[in-house]
Amino acid sequence: MAAESEGTPCWADATFGDFTAAKRFYGELLGWTYGDARPEFGNYTQAYVDGKAVAALMPPVAGHELPAAWTLYLASPDAAATAARIREHGGEVLVGPMRVGEFGTMVLARDPGGTAFGVWQAGSHEGFGARAVPGAYNWAEVFTREPEKADTFFRAVFGYGVKRMEDDAIDFTLYDLGADPVLGRMRMTEDFPPEVPPYLNVYFTVADCDAAVEKAKELGARLRFGPLTIPFGRFASLTDPQGAPFSLIDNKTTGGELPKISDVS
Repeated sequence: MAAESEGTPCWADATFGDFTAAKRFYGELLGWTYGDARPEFGNYTQAYVDGKAVAALMPPVAGHELPAAWTLYLASPDAAATAARIREHGGEVLVGPMRVGEFGTMVLARDPGGTAFGVWQAGSHEGFGARAVPGAYNWAEVFTREPEKADTFFRAVFGYGVKRMEDDAIDFTLYDLGADPVLGRMRMTEDFPPEVPPYLNVYFTVADCDAAVEKAKELGARLRFGPLTIPFGRFASLTDPQGAPFSLIDNKTTGGELPKISDVS
């Protein structure tokens, strides 16, 4: 597998206080199986669909317990150079650049509005082994209260083109690399309680969104929005039993007209 273009989402992982419960929840919901825990890397454990790596889970590092949340990693050919650009354009580097054995080099950072994300320079681990199949990563969106800062920052750091969806009801932009959108950006409205921080919302693919939502609820998740059918699929947003937000989407079930998109100067 060739290394991803710079700025392409290439991996996702999450840390959970109840690691065993998280494995059970996502295993039952998304059909994940798990590889062996790696004690030398904090018991980092990869999840698989049909033998292909799709994400990873790990328990918290002692003394560094944080709220459960998914981290999305964006590909970089040079993590140190990307970290320098993050600082130059008003972001904050939280961790790294840090070499992770032979697997690659990581950076954890926040944009100027506080959205956390990762950077991954691939070594032997090149990222997702599968996408857009049931159980695998599908899409992600930056949820932020400072949308203009986010658009400016991600464009400057990763070279994205930025296009705005022409819809008076929402403030939504798309970040692209050439013709292909790779991320969305959504303004957080007053519907979000002030204690909810900005975050990167990761979507996982499912064969049937409604059935998957009911399964998630049975397993202890909370439905926050949807299911709703849009031109790109039928999706729903949830919070898992430990409080991590995520979304589910079935791309085969679509409806409505494609929105008009315009360039952001």
